[in-house]
Amino acid sequence: MTAPPKRSILWSFNYAIEGIVYALRTQRNMRVHVAIAVLVAVASLLLGVSRTQLVAVVFSVSLVIMAELINTAVEASVDVAVDHYDPLAKIAKDVAAGAVLVAAINALIIAYLVLFDPVRALLQRGLDWVRLGPTDLTVIALVIVLLGVLVLKATSREGTWMHGGWPSGHAAIAFAAATVVGFVTGNASALALGYFIAFLVVQSRVEAEIHSIPQSIVGAALGIVLTTGVFQVFFR
Repeated sequence: MTAPPKRSILWSFNYAIEGIVYALRTQRNMRVHVAIAVLVAVASLLLGVSRTQLVAVVFSVSLVIMAELINTAVEASVDVAVDHYDPLAKIAKDVAAGAVLVAAINALIIAYLVLFDPVRALLQRGLDWVRLGPTDLTVIALVIVLLGVLVLKATSREGTWMHGGWPSGHAAIAFAAATVVGFVTGNASALALGYFIAFLVVQSRVEAEIHSIPQSIVGAALGIVLTTGVFQVFFR
């Protein structure tokens, strides 16, 4: 029996890339993590964070992706070894998923520490540019957003008002409400906090596989643009 032929280091890279591609193709959470990582990376560059802060962002993003890859490997290994319910197999999968959660929380904290001040400054400039109107306009803005969502859902003929389809109604309302909070208070910190809460709403919809990332992005953009437009048209 002959030993298997030795592979060059290029083959090792090829196997590693195949593993990453497999995880992207088969694991929804992996695609979500990568999409968020790209958005955070672009935001970091556009907001001009320091090199030290960028290192922290890259490290935290890499840690999340590594944890998701390990989680995928553990799940595949357990599925190969066990073809029935086994409490130890469940523990293995749960612990691997827990590692992903810890890495994700770590990345969220680092993103807050690095991006909050630059985002707050950017939002404050935006609030200063748009003159604030009375709080009565809140209802008008939210109604317009609701109508916009209904029109797009009727046009796309996908999903229902509360479940699935283009765009995400929850994302639209969450980001519209956050935008209203920012305009009414005139406080960039309140606006940033509102967007953070709205992001968590969107993430929950994506994690539950009710909406895709593009559907959520379109919904969020719809809520922000229409609400800003209402304030801009009537109170400039």
